[in-house]
Amino acid sequence: MMKHPLRLLLPVAVLGVAALIVWWMLATRPEAELRQPPPSIQAVDASRLVRTNYQVILRSQGIVQPRTLSTLKPEVSGRVMRVEPAFREGGFFEQGDLLLTIDTNDYQTAVVVADATLKLRESELEMEKAQHEQAVENWRLLGDGTDPSPLTLREPQLAEARAAVASARARLEQAQRDLQRTQIRAPFAGRIKRKSVDVGQVVSPGNELATIFAIDFVEVRVPLRNEQLDFIRLPEEYRGEAADGATVHPRVVLHGRYGTRDVTWEGRIVRAEGAYDERTRELFVVAQVDDPYAHRGADHPPLKVGQFVSAEVYGEELKDVFVLPRTALRDNGEVLIVSPKNEIQRRQVAVLWRDPDRIVIADGLKPGEVLCVTPLIFAADGAEVSPTIDGVAPVRKGPPGMSGGAGLAREGKSSAGTPGNPARPGPGPEAAVPGRPETATN
Repeated sequence: MMKHPLRLLLPVAVLGVAALIVWWMLATRPEAELRQPPPSIQAVDASRLVRTNYQVILRSQGIVQPRTLSTLKPEVSGRVMRVEPAFREGGFFEQGDLLLTIDTNDYQTAVVVADATLKLRESELEMEKAQHEQAVENWRLLGDGTDPSPLTLREPQLAEARAAVASARARLEQAQRDLQRTQIRAPFAGRIKRKSVDVGQVVSPGNELATIFAIDFVEVRVPLRNEQLDFIRLPEEYRGEAADGATVHPRVVLHGRYGTRDVTWEGRIVRAEGAYDERTRELFVVAQVDDPYAHRGADHPPLKVGQFVSAEVYGEELKDVFVLPRTALRDNGEVLIVSPKNEIQRRQVAVLWRDPDRIVIADGLKPGEVLCVTPLIFAADGAEVSPTIDGVAPVRKGPPGMSGGAGLAREGKSSAGTPGNPARPGPGPEAAVPGRPETATN
């Protein structure tokens, strides 16, 4: 009967003793030492400012267009008897080259008839001249001394004969021209874009034979924004002034895709158009590329009509400016300068020119100043930073209270000591450590 109460009291006693131990441990715990966190110094990339020259490049795009795009049409009617090998889509031809021939039989007959008519009229003219001369002589011998009438001297008949000869000669020339027009020749050096007829087809004036374009040079209409015009000298034309031979034609580099390759072509700006585009309020300038279909190697394909290209127009060269990475400019138009004490200084600047990855500043900065190029979300004036200037890491110093040897080691110096402050000797690698067996060294 006594064992049952002891079973109940023993766990209670154990729990009581454990509670006393926990209370004693909490009551006698040591106070936690409060320490100030070390100051947070952010590492940033920086660059030392220098003045330099900067080539402004205006970026735009356009579509390659031919200098001249024409529709080839016949001036006479007839059946197409022959087409030349160059008369095909994509075929090249030079100025004056024969492209196709129309049936000449009718036009050769017309030349023969016109030539015969001319000879007949010339014969009639000679006879009329003789009769005119005879009439003049008769009046001189038989006249009454007064002035004869034109009809008496057969002058109207002579004028009619001369007119008939002139008309017959004109008809012969017309027949000869029509005969020449049966041979369709190229009006300029070019290439055939689309062929519309072939051998055996009957054509007449107004029918389309082919669409051709010139290949001596091509043009690209390049739009420029109004704010870009301050940085380029355009070859403008003025009323009443002849073209100046000293006019500057800015360089243009065109970039396009040919298959999977990026290809470039060089040209120049030859003129500016006379009006702004009404929709975009941009001014179009015309870039010209000479001889676009010339062979320049297997890796340099021709610049084809209709191709889309991006353009880099070389504008003026800005002198003695600061060229900064785009990331250095903050949204509010400020840049961050790192002072000699490695503290941030916010400075407002005026951007002279912007590129996708660079900005150009003319004033507001000084050569030799250090620019922070790391984007900082929160950058307060006076905030301390650790700048890496142009790839050179900063020299770190040891914290206060550290022994001279440790601090110098962080600066890249040895801990051998300095005059007046010798380093304290420490155990060398050969010193024995109690309780650890010695090991052999090589």
